[in-house]
Amino acid sequence: MAARSGVKKNGFQFWKEDLGSPKLIVAPMVDQSELAWRLFSRQHGAELCYTPMMHASLFRQSPKYRRENFATCAEDRPLIAQFCANDPQVLLEAARYVEEDCDAVDINLGCPQTIAKRGHYGAFLQDEWDLIAKMVNLLHCELSVPVTCKIRVFEDIDKTVRYAKMLESAGCQLLTVHGRTRSQKGMLTGIASWEHIKAVKENLSIPVFANGNIRFLDDVKKCLDETRVEGVMSAEGNLFNPGLFHGEQLACWSAVDEYLSWVKLYPPSISIVRGHLFKLWHHVLQTPGYDHFRDKIATAKTIEGFELVSSELKSLLLSNITEEELKSEYSCTIGSIPYWRCQPYVRPSCDMKRSRAADGPSDNGGQATPANRKKKRKKVSDSSPLTGNKEGSVKKQWMLCVLCRTHPMGLKCVNKLCKRCCKIKSAHDLIDCTGHRLLFKTKFEKMKEQQQDQSVQIEELATVT
Repeated sequence: MAARSGVKKNGFQFWKEDLGSPKLIVAPMVDQSELAWRLFSRQHGAELCYTPMMHASLFRQSPKYRRENFATCAEDRPLIAQFCANDPQVLLEAARYVEEDCDAVDINLGCPQTIAKRGHYGAFLQDEWDLIAKMVNLLHCELSVPVTCKIRVFEDIDKTVRYAKMLESAGCQLLTVHGRTRSQKGMLTGIASWEHIKAVKENLSIPVFANGNIRFLDDVKKCLDETRVEGVMSAEGNLFNPGLFHGEQLACWSAVDEYLSWVKLYPPSISIVRGHLFKLWHHVLQTPGYDHFRDKIATAKTIEGFELVSSELKSLLLSNITEEELKSEYSCTIGSIPYWRCQPYVRPSCDMKRSRAADGPSDNGGQATPANRKKKRKKVSDSSPLTGNKEGSVKKQWMLCVLCRTHPMGLKCVNKLCKRCCKIKSAHDLIDCTGHRLLFKTKFEKMKEQQQDQSVQIEELATVT
């Protein structure tokens, strides 16, 4: 890629000359697309990377926040820095800190999480077109680098196209389209719509990237052929299999060792490293006989600690895998890849969660127990009806969960279950448990109401038109 000159390029000239015509892109991910991970991903085919999403107001105010959230180096190019914001001037001031160290500044208009709703940014700005246009245009006019945007789609394709054209008119020079709506998250994540992305591409004169449904390299090729976009972005697919863009499923221990070598050169926070290891080891930790390593990763507090746990897990794996299995071929389809190779994470749908709950709780189906639950686990163990406190005294006897018969029942649980079993049952039956503060029914009904409101708005707009 040629070095960026002092002249700001726009549209396709920017995509070709400043970015080097990238087709394989690592998405901006909060606490996950840090410098060490970006360099690791570039070694395995990534042609363009984004920084994690950074909060513009905090970035502008706090030198500590800037140090902790933005780091780069000569090898980390091309690079796009992403911010979330709802104030044009604040966004501009934050962007000025990074414009000399990146190739573009991206505005996050696609985050659908609750924290984005509370902070009033991301996808929760998508109905405020005047405000968005002001933010885009101010950066377009004032920054020395181009401004880009990342959005989610509306249910209505025509409205999505109008939204994208508004962004282009305001000065956006490259648009990434995540083919899911704002409400498609959690149990309602579903399939991303490439039809929406294709419609946007056909109606814009700037480069477009597609995001969504990328699990294997074949999916990248299919997306490029179907949508005709300039590039394909991967988030979750890249996190669970950093070899995605090379069309390979790395051995988990190989991916972990390589990532940790980058971590030593460009250390992020321990929590960020832990998050990556849980994803790289995910399918191994879901396999009986290895699930106890989850707690070891959760309680490790140093890079050396992560290395020791990973080395122990690697040794156990290699002792259980034959030479023939290591060399054997497999098809790149869900369920066909050996558990010890990096592979896509299949996000459970609402129906899948109900099916799992019907079979009862699994010993290895949960996520890793964080370190701060260590005392709680010890307390539960010590509270067994057969365990005494000090000599001559006995702790209170706890009633056991009626499902697993292992953990104590929540004192206020309406289902008379431990929290883990209650979570599974509540997800399966779509009910609330105020005792455990589980609000599956409430959240599900709220999302349905939002979808219905959007449908009514679309119908009213169609009637007016």
